[in-house]
Amino acid sequence: MFLKKRNKQSLFLKKRNKQSLFLKKRNKQSLFLKKRNKQSLFLKKRNNMSRSLKKGPNIDQRILKKVAALKKGDKVIIKVWKRAAVITPEMVGFTFGVHNGKEHIPVYVSEEMVGHKLGEFSPTTKFLRHGGKMQKDQEAAAEKANTQKQTANSSSSGKIK
Repeated sequence: MFLKKRNKQSLFLKKRNKQSLFLKKRNKQSLFLKKRNKQSLFLKKRNNMSRSLKKGPNIDQRILKKVAALKKGDKVIIKVWKRAAVITPEMVGFTFGVHNGKEHIPVYVSEEMVGHKLGEFSPTTKFLRHGGKMQKDQEAAAEKANTQKQTANSSSSGKIK
């Protein structure tokens, strides 16, 4: 009878240990996820994985051939659809027409742009304005002030001295 009781107790303790270990792991995971969520609020990055060093930078050979065919002083815009192409030192001083999905936006390449991608300098979306009541009120007030200035200028210029 004593042995049976002891076996039952040991089984109970084993189960309890397993449950507590499981709960500890779960708590650690939830803490980790909470930290990650807090970080993601402050660090909004689209692509946090860089390209492999083994592969090297994403350089389009066709673009380099077009650049080599032109002289540095030429005002020709080189049309480019590959937004992921990395800007190399050979491209400095040329103007590229980078496609944004609708049209080619001219981008003049300077020395500070080397190492960045062509797509970083041609936005794909057009910012119009922020919405909301406050913004509309501010715009209406600014428009009213402009019309008052124009009427004041036109009335003062009409007077003969």
